Amino acid sequence: MSTQTQQEPPTTTRHGTLALKKYAPGLLLCAAAVAVAMIVNSVLAGLSPLIIAIALGIALTNMVRLPATTAPGINLAAKKLLRLGIVFLGLQLVFSDIIALGAPMLAVIVCIVAGGIVGTLLMGRLLKMRRSQVLLIACGFSICGAAAVAGVEGVTDSDEEDVVTAVALVVVFGTLMIPAIPFAGRLLGLGPELSGLWAGGSIHEIAQVVAAGGIIGGGALGVAVVVKLARILLLAPVVAILSVRQRHSGRGKAGEKRPPIVPVFIIGFLAMVALRSTLDLPEVLVQGGGLAQTGLLSAAMFALGCGVKIRNLIGLGARPFILAAASTVLVAGIALAGIGLVHA
Repeated sequence: MSTQTQQEPPTTTRHGTLALKKYAPGLLLCAAAVAVAMIVNSVLAGLSPLIIAIALGIALTNMVRLPATTAPGINLAAKKLLRLGIVFLGLQLVFSDIIALGAPMLAVIVCIVAGGIVGTLLMGRLLKMRRSQVLLIACGFSICGAAAVAGVEGVTDSDEEDVVTAVALVVVFGTLMIPAIPFAGRLLGLGPELSGLWAGGSIHEIAQVVAAGGIIGGGALGVAVVVKLARILLLAPVVAILSVRQRHSGRGKAGEKRPPIVPVFIIGFLAMVALRSTLDLPEVLVQGGGLAQTGLLSAAMFALGCGVKIRNLIGLGARPFILAAASTVLVAGIALAGIGLVHA
């Protein structure tokens, strides 16, 4: 009996083996997609690995039927790895850079996020769309794209279709903004710095902001990224507010698990911001964090892309696209008006 017991693998080992068998196929597929995205990005620097990864996911899932064994790993990447990527995103923020924008510009950034969210929610109500879907679009377009969609999804009742739709719209409309903002800036007679501020204040994904800043040239890229990072920082209070609201609305419902006031990944995100802002971290550590963030978010984007069925998007009708277009114009309009007031 004792010999037989000794030969049995420990419980933790068995569980680890089972988990590996369950998640490995999907995670390996995500890793392969990340490798392809990184290689394409090294050749075409203007294309973000996140955009390439989600395009790969959409193309793959619509061309072939993925094996059922890949589903657990893909789902893990779409949820857990995305949140971990948001944590590492905090290493890219430094409080002093954001504060250096000045109080007037910081007030404009708050107005962009608050006005974008509230305005998009109101437009979504007029279009008679589901509130959960509208909220994801509002936060994704007003704060930081797919990362905001993932953050908000964790504290709301959104379903997978809502998340996938919001991310797909972020990719489509954010990509359209890459050439649109530099062109419109030149048309309006804005210099590189003001165009950079506008790009950072209006474009959805940070990678898309970098691409637009590079097109504008001059000192546009630096200010665009800092403004965008300031918008990203507002993800934490927005998620906390939504979490409190969700807890309040779920009060009294038996057996319902209420979300924490501040989700763990948001705490991790803020901890990384504090770490980067208070310590003189080695450059290799910061670069490593950036690489980890890009890899994790690219894996998550590929996983989310695998949930995008073209026929389902067509079946959504025109309303989500109308809302996405209107939200893009609203956020860009608030940003332009605010920058005009500050730099009048």
